[in-house]
Amino acid sequence: MHFGTNLSFLRKRKQLSQADLANELEIKRSSLSGYELGNSEPNFETLLRFSDFLKISIDKLLKVDLQKISALYLSQLEQGIDIDLTGGKLRVLATTVDSNNEENIELVPVKAKAGYATGFGDPDFIKVLPTFQLPFLDRNKKFRTFQISGDSMPPVSDRSWVTGEFLQNWNTIKDGYPYIVVTSNDGVVFKNLYKQYDKNQTLLLCSTNPIYEPYEVNVNEVLEIWKFVNYISDEIPEPNLSRDQLSSSMLNMQKEIREIKNTLRATDD
Repeated sequence: MHFGTNLSFLRKRKQLSQADLANELEIKRSSLSGYELGNSEPNFETLLRFSDFLKISIDKLLKVDLQKISALYLSQLEQGIDIDLTGGKLRVLATTVDSNNEENIELVPVKAKAGYATGFGDPDFIKVLPTFQLPFLDRNKKFRTFQISGDSMPPVSDRSWVTGEFLQNWNTIKDGYPYIVVTSNDGVVFKNLYKQYDKNQTLLLCSTNPIYEPYEVNVNEVLEIWKFVNYISDEIPEPNLSRDQLSSSMLNMQKEIREIKNTLRATDD
């Protein structure tokens, strides 16, 4: 519980004395002092007064140490932009099950991707998607497969099927790891992600193909995130080196090893 320290911090941020704030909320100054020191707790009606006046949700007043978040994030909270990154707020995920009541893996083909950003929460939209099972995946987690278009994420090629694990807590994103991101503006994209919550409440989306520039997406625009698990493709990825290049590299390496051995022998003599 961070209510007392948050209350003191926000009061000082507004440049109010305890007497000033107590008068604004029509409570006793001694009561306010007790709340800030943690010696007493307000009732729900008083909590609502604090929340309305300070423009911070009750949940954040109680659970988040507001002194440790960025000034930009705090400013957004005070403007009513209450971004949930921890999964504390339920994200309704429409899903389907098979005849054994096991979670299906729904397939989202390219043709369906255009409507996914608006239909992702609609059971009627989800239930008409093709489904399948991958028995080696954890049955306690939710997976979905999206068909990727474009050449921005090699070695995953155009029209490959990428399976992702539904990510409830966005704080668990690993910087530089691939994720399927569903946004209100761009729809379904497959990119490497970098968290920028403390900087400007955005995610940085990067391609593995260097011709595509990284770009930022505000967290408010993000609808779903799916962590990359595997992909299915009808194309064999291009090797990093051609056969001739690999042979040449091996010959050069063998030559260098022989030269090192000869130098060592000469030193021993």
